Amino acid sequence: MPPAARAPGPPRRPPRTGTTAGTPSDSPPATPGSATTAGRPRYLRPRGTSRARTSLRTQIIAAITRPSSPTATLRTPGSSSPTTTGGTAGTPRPPSPTATRRTPFALIALLLPLPLLAVGPAVAVGAGGWVVAPVGGGRPAFYAEGTAGTVLRDTVAVTNPGRTPVTVRLRGDGVPAVFARSDLRIPARTRAEVPFTVTVPPDAGPGDRTGAIVVRDAHGRTATVPVRLRVGGPALAALTVEHLAVGADRITYELVNRGTTVLVPRLSVRADGVFGRVLDRAPRTLPVRLPPGARRTLSEPWAGRPVLDEVRVRLTVTAAGGARDTADTSAAFVPWGAVTGGSAALAAGAAVLLGRRRGHRARTAPRSAGAEPTGAVS
Repeated sequence: MPPAARAPGPPRRPPRTGTTAGTPSDSPPATPGSATTAGRPRYLRPRGTSRARTSLRTQIIAAITRPSSPTATLRTPGSSSPTTTGGTAGTPRPPSPTATRRTPFALIALLLPLPLLAVGPAVAVGAGGWVVAPVGGGRPAFYAEGTAGTVLRDTVAVTNPGRTPVTVRLRGDGVPAVFARSDLRIPARTRAEVPFTVTVPPDAGPGDRTGAIVVRDAHGRTATVPVRLRVGGPALAALTVEHLAVGADRITYELVNRGTTVLVPRLSVRADGVFGRVLDRAPRTLPVRLPPGARRTLSEPWAGRPVLDEVRVRLTVTAAGGARDTADTSAAFVPWGAVTGGSAALAAGAAVLLGRRRGHRARTAPRSAGAEPTGAVS
């Protein structure tokens, strides 16, 4: 007998596309280096309401204080009906020794994620409670690499965990960042993902550059995320010392980064006088960081310089990558006050001595006026 024909049911509804209230779309999440939603910010809110959420702390306390029983009831966040495990509801059975022994391990497994939850991705937290972080991967900073003229893309997330909306403004500091939208109003308990681009200048030389993405709210509170930009090309470490001069109590000089990498220089100073070495300072790392093409004027104190001497000063700088340079200069130290006073005293003494000699000659010279002849003249 042929089977009875089934009555046609209502037509099946096609699956919905787009987004539901408070949930993101089914499109894959944004990854670093790609724009999302046609270059516009995307706002994400958690599913469900606050009443449907069950805190982890409440679950732990309930698990610890609940008496041992073969039937455990767990309430899943976002659902209204409990889930029963470990047997049939209403049919108790004697506790199993194995289950009793496993209870401490279950509590340990439940408590173990607590320290791990505190170790999340590095983020920048503003004074108002909102959070700024790169999208994807738990990165502590934005890392980008490209050649001159390249356009680099990434996405920054601003999360507002508070109960009131927050208005923020995004900008780049030290990097030419262009955002899909620089001014945002983020609703409560919402995360906004903002794509942005960084264009490497066409005349940029190879090397590392640093900057930051700065987020500022309407009250002037800011949070920053570092940006590490590397311009492709051959790495070259070159450092020069220029404009070396010796002053009254210090030595001044200028350091110039002629290479394509960031340098942290080391400095040694030596000075030799007429009677030997008068200054010898071992190499030490200077508290400066020189980006490519940067110039920095520095000084080295020299309080115990010679009073009367002629010295030759030599500065030697080195840096990672084989960068090295040396500069020399000469200086004469003369106590001009003492020299001036001594010269004045010598001049005065010479004048007195000359005056005395002239007076003595005047007294001993023979008188020629009114003299009478003493002998005949032939």
